[in-house]
Amino acid sequence: MQTVILNNGVEMPILGFGVYQIPAEDTERAVSEALAAGYRLLDTAAAYGNEEAVGHAIKSSGIPREELFVTTKLWVQDTPAEDNARRAFETSLSKLGLEHLDLYLMHQPFGDVYGQWRAMEALNREGAAKAIGVANFYPDRLVDLIVNNEITPAVNQIETHPFFQRADYQGLMREHGVQIQSWGGFAEGRNDLFANPILAEIGKEHGKSVAQVVLRWLTQRGVVAIPKSVRAERMAENFDVFDFRLTDEQMARIATLDTGTSQFFDHRDPVMVTRLGGHRIDG
Repeated sequence: MQTVILNNGVEMPILGFGVYQIPAEDTERAVSEALAAGYRLLDTAAAYGNEEAVGHAIKSSGIPREELFVTTKLWVQDTPAEDNARRAFETSLSKLGLEHLDLYLMHQPFGDVYGQWRAMEALNREGAAKAIGVANFYPDRLVDLIVNNEITPAVNQIETHPFFQRADYQGLMREHGVQIQSWGGFAEGRNDLFANPILAEIGKEHGKSVAQVVLRWLTQRGVVAIPKSVRAERMAENFDVFDFRLTDEQMARIATLDTGTSQFFDHRDPVMVTRLGGHRIDG
């Protein structure tokens, strides 16, 4: 498995398995099959409601803990966010049945962001979270967090796919030592992605599926990807993307698909801020 080195020296697989929108009752089986297929990066979140099932799959796998890279996420916290964030972390850790996390992400750029980050910095210093980062931070929020705090986020997990490629933002993150990670790598099939003629033609040229082309495009750009599936055969297909390389010309053709806008929602939209900021998770 190819890896990336985070800004604090932690090594992270460039391809992992995400469990967003997998029902809790299906998660343990799905994660077990993903681990059997070779995945070693697992990505969950308190908001997904399936951390406990992920933990059960990890325990039953028998895979040594040091071979796994486990990420979960902190949901929006009100003041006193430092106390709340630590309690939320301990709840997630307990549900996962782990003694530490490899990566702990602030899930949304809302609430008492600085209180949350101070708690996460403390967890990182203590070794409870080997690396800390953020998700869904736009450039202004990310740079503001960096310049006003001691620890720079190791990762920013953001919407990244062929229709919203984030190339300029990736360059800015690279300047600050922040690793880009994709969520929604397949855009959840929007814009008929899996039948896109450009992606399909490139896949034909390599004897690969559209999904494999997209994952190769992401990882070849140095973007950490976490595709989700509940089908073992699809998990194996998604994992089989390191035996070919896209040409510069193919990468340029994929670049023409970029719309420059989200296919889901804008985290700067006041309506969305209200909706996400008002949704609490007890923990």
